[in-house]
Amino acid sequence: MASWYQPILQRLEERFPQYFVADPVAVVRTDEQRLYVIRQGEVQASYPVSTSRYGLGNTDGSLKTPLGVHRIQQKIGADAPVGAVFVAREPTGETTPIVTEPRRTEGDHITTRILRLEGLEQGVNRGEGIDSLERHIYIHGTDEEGLIGRPASQGCVRMTNADVMDLFNTLPEGALVVIHQGQDERTR
Repeated sequence: MASWYQPILQRLEERFPQYFVADPVAVVRTDEQRLYVIRQGEVQASYPVSTSRYGLGNTDGSLKTPLGVHRIQQKIGADAPVGAVFVAREPTGETTPIVTEPRRTEGDHITTRILRLEGLEQGVNRGEGIDSLERHIYIHGTDEEGLIGRPASQGCVRMTNADVMDLFNTLPEGALVVIHQGQDERTR
């Protein structure tokens, strides 16, 4: 029996052969609030995540998480300490306490590592008014770790700081990241 991610991998190989050579691939399942790392056709790792508390969507200013095929355009923060705060993809020199209770923080910071995403699907996550790169959609650490596992972000894919460090070391620049609504989503 084929795994749920086989149609996704097949679609990537057919529609994005120039990028599909990058292995591993990450798949974010928004219905499960999980990110799966798939290497050589098998799940290598799985992490809890948080996508947008505003739902799914691609419109600039919506604060929603965009669906579709992306690639890691840039990795930021390789040597940053846990809890390092980033503003506009630059380290501020500050670190923030990490809150593990399920509550919002005053700062709602981007922390530790950033994997900057570039949308690859014209009209889905690439193009005027819907461009993931221009919308500053990332996979990143958060100071609100207690909210991981439920929709809580403002469009990005949040991870615990330890998990984003692990993912940062696993995925190379150029690796594909698919943000997928769930098992019932039709492959395009």
